[in-house]
Amino acid sequence: MTKRPASALRNFLAGEAGGGVLLMVAAALAMVMANLPGGASHIYHAMMETLTGPILAPALGPMTIHLWINDGLMAIFFLLVGLEIKREFVDGGLSTWERRRLPFIAAGAGMIVPALVYLLVTTGQPGLARGWAIPAATDIAFAIGVLALLGRRAPASLKLFLTAVAIVDDMGAVAIIALAYSHGINLWALGGALILLTGMFALNRAGVKKLMPYLIGFLLLWYLMLLSGVHATIAGVLAAITIPVRSTPGAPDQGHSPLHRLEHLIHPWSAYLIVPLFGFANAGIALNGDAMEALLSPLPLGVAGGLLLGKQAGVFGSIWLAQKLGIAARPSGASWLQIYGMALLCGIGFTMSLFIGALAFPNAALLIEETKIGILAGSLLSALCGYVVLRLAPSVRPGAPTAG
Repeated sequence: MTKRPASALRNFLAGEAGGGVLLMVAAALAMVMANLPGGASHIYHAMMETLTGPILAPALGPMTIHLWINDGLMAIFFLLVGLEIKREFVDGGLSTWERRRLPFIAAGAGMIVPALVYLLVTTGQPGLARGWAIPAATDIAFAIGVLALLGRRAPASLKLFLTAVAIVDDMGAVAIIALAYSHGINLWALGGALILLTGMFALNRAGVKKLMPYLIGFLLLWYLMLLSGVHATIAGVLAAITIPVRSTPGAPDQGHSPLHRLEHLIHPWSAYLIVPLFGFANAGIALNGDAMEALLSPLPLGVAGGLLLGKQAGVFGSIWLAQKLGIAARPSGASWLQIYGMALLCGIGFTMSLFIGALAFPNAALLIEETKIGILAGSLLSALCGYVVLRLAPSVRPGAPTAG
């Protein structure tokens, strides 16, 4: 019998990021269905907007399949994100300030520079400034999926560093969603969520290890957040913080705490069902003449430019500057060219960018479609360029000195 790894992150990397590949297939399928000839393409959009009910929040109206995916199932994805963040801070690659320094620097610059590029391109366009955060996110599943296609040509240190940057990036994206894209705050519901969250922390402090009380709390927290006006998916990250974890220094694969168990429980569902479903529900774009013309509009250009140019400049430039200033050393066993290729892959902003795009322009179907065009163009170009650079970059022999 083979021993099952206790770390979902390492299992994810060891499994060649099958979830990322499945996400690519789901997105491609959505594109095909949205571009079927005749009236067949309407089947895709009609399916996504099928009313299922009930009315959970007056602001949302009757629930549709699209809402259940974006506001419901994605809360489970954010729960997994929160679990990964907590475990990495307590027991993983971000457990010390020395380890956190470079990922925080790279992720921070990798969010700020794309936002500035977007604002520069869209300046003077009324209403478009709300989309500044769209190119600020990195899609970890997609990026690791591309790295997996490279096999041993991508050093393990790059995979782990990219994962750390993406985790910090996710933290920033969650904060942006909570602070910048919340609207019509219901203080009563928000107060109830705060009381419930305090109770979940109390369970942790009391030593409760069973998962069921926390899962019930997560469902209630999700509903209260849905009513509050703060996006409901934030409930996943908040609930994850309350889940107990047992620190196992030096042996992170040996943990069997509630956090590890829950991570293993939901990881396959998130990677192989929820995220691909989200990609399928949100990537369908009609690539007609209007779409091609829209690609040169300020909104898609700003998003694509932020992802392709802003991300690589922010991530690579900050790593180079941090090493030159002696603040932090770059990932070991990787050349500057390989680090540049990884920085390009950070421009794959698919899942989180689509998510933020829908929040930035609610009830503006045309702007959302233009946003999707920019995200797909920027992400695809970043993926192709990153793949080519890493494919052609000479491998660094173990123990060989690296320039710089």
